[in-house]
Amino acid sequence: MANVTDLICYPVKGCAGTSMSDALLTPAGLAHDRSFMVISEDGIFRTQRRDPRLALIRPAVSTDGTRLTLDSADGTGSFGTLCVDVTTSAPRRDVDLFGAAFQGIDQGDEAAAWLSELLGTPSRLVRVPPEHDRVTDGWIPGRSGYADSGAVHLLSRASLTLLNQRMAERGAPTLSMNRFRPNIVVDGHDGHGGQGEGHEVRDRDSGGDWAALPNAEDRARRVTIGDAELGFAKLAVRCAVTLVEQEAGERRGPEPLRTLASYRRAASGGVVFGAKFSVITPGKLSVGDEVVVQEWGDA
Repeated sequence: MANVTDLICYPVKGCAGTSMSDALLTPAGLAHDRSFMVISEDGIFRTQRRDPRLALIRPAVSTDGTRLTLDSADGTGSFGTLCVDVTTSAPRRDVDLFGAAFQGIDQGDEAAAWLSELLGTPSRLVRVPPEHDRVTDGWIPGRSGYADSGAVHLLSRASLTLLNQRMAERGAPTLSMNRFRPNIVVDGHDGHGGQGEGHEVRDRDSGGDWAALPNAEDRARRVTIGDAELGFAKLAVRCAVTLVEQEAGERRGPEPLRTLASYRRAASGGVVFGAKFSVITPGKLSVGDEVVVQEWGDA
């Protein structure tokens, strides 16, 4: 049986995630996920691709979304903890996300100063406006806040196990799941321990534990977790963010992209690992929930 083993929300795009035992799945993804974004003074979004120290920022947002706490994991303790009263009434400003124009609500000078000092470059913090209605593309389109290209990123432990095996064969150190920044991590047991390749992915009627098979999430088209339903949007194309050691906020290389390129190169270009899903039916998710694939597609 496939189950949820981890739920991770990233309140501020590009910053560290917060693990949860329960989460509300909204039409735009996990509640508060990527609802804030760090930008340059001219409105361009900041990303670990260029600013790896974003990984050192540990945000936490209150359940009602009215309070945001920013903490630093840089090891010096010099930045302290900042608590911000979230505003949704401040003037909107133009922001740029991968060349697309959106709006953001500036969260004030105190947050801007804290972020600018830690990142070493002038920065500001914005929040998704209530009227934000971004539609993302894919096999099943959906809605999203400031996430890269889809509301929910799902990845199986079996996929990471296989990647780490292949990296070990190259003499590279293994990586933890946080390199890939998923929202939902799933696991299963089918007697292969998540080690093998080439096994047929079995549907829900066969009783098979699909999540024990590496990269089986590639084929999942409609997935139910509790009373929520997800629809496949696209495979997750991996970028230089996977080269950033999350605990250190520093870029390493060339792994895992070098190893992924040896067996996970997409026909359309780039390397893929994990899958992006749109929210069909919102609901509550919990660690331990069964993950049932209602419809399979081609790899």
